[in-house]
Amino acid sequence: MSDLSTPTLAAPGVTTAAPNDARLAAPDAPRSTTFDVDCALAYEVNGPTDFIFQIHAMGGMDQTVLSESLVVTPDLPRRVYSDPAVGHRFLRMHADAGTVELRYMARVRRDVLPVDLDALEVPIVQLPDEVMHNLNPTRYCESDHLGRAAQLMFGGLKGGHARVQAIADWIHDNIVYQIGASDARTTARDVFVNRAGVCRDFAHLGVTFCRALNIPARLVVGYARFDEPPPDFHAVFEAYIGGRWVMFDATRMSPIDELIRIATGRDAKDVAFATIYGPATMIAMSPLVAPAG
Repeated sequence: MSDLSTPTLAAPGVTTAAPNDARLAAPDAPRSTTFDVDCALAYEVNGPTDFIFQIHAMGGMDQTVLSESLVVTPDLPRRVYSDPAVGHRFLRMHADAGTVELRYMARVRRDVLPVDLDALEVPIVQLPDEVMHNLNPTRYCESDHLGRAAQLMFGGLKGGHARVQAIADWIHDNIVYQIGASDARTTARDVFVNRAGVCRDFAHLGVTFCRALNIPARLVVGYARFDEPPPDFHAVFEAYIGGRWVMFDATRMSPIDELIRIATGRDAKDVAFATIYGPATMIAMSPLVAPAG
């Protein structure tokens, strides 16, 4: 039996009036901040089970992994391999029975580039080859079905950063953050109709609207800080504007320039923190991140 465990990307609490979207307050110059990641996971395994985890901080792009360690209890054989295109890492291992615990720790430097609020959309003919697939509809991001809605709401706006920011603002203002309002089967179209979801759903809708307007977009999952515990993994979306990827967080629940990237993909099926093939149940999760002391 195969069980796909997609990430519980919701963070607790509700959105507040004070935005945590760094796109609204861009830095004047490049800056770097170092963070410590401390992620603990535990599973009860009731039979032969294979795991694929994505919990390693990603190296490259806008961050550098300065140091890291991984402890698995019991000390099971495991292998870490990297996605050849994007570079995020997968941890693969097998367990037969009993309790399995993982502890991943890392020190990561996060680099924040100045944001060009006047960045324009890139014509399709000028898009890099490796970006093109981020225009296509996917399982959770049905941009073909929401194309008319996207054109009606955002098609007449100034293109580029301003349009993507308007998309993020609309999602924040019109979608209610509600734990339990969605599950692993919920798509962007469901969220648009039901007007409720968690951060994964907010990000999926942002990706979908962008793609419907011919703006390449993708999902990013990572470690984030929240005002209230317990911690959780967090999802945001990126749009390709001005010739580079720019992050947006429609939930405004965590400082976007402090997100420590784990994985990037077309939608949630590419960035699940745990994919489980077998009878295993998660019994504990604590993905913590804080500025380095």
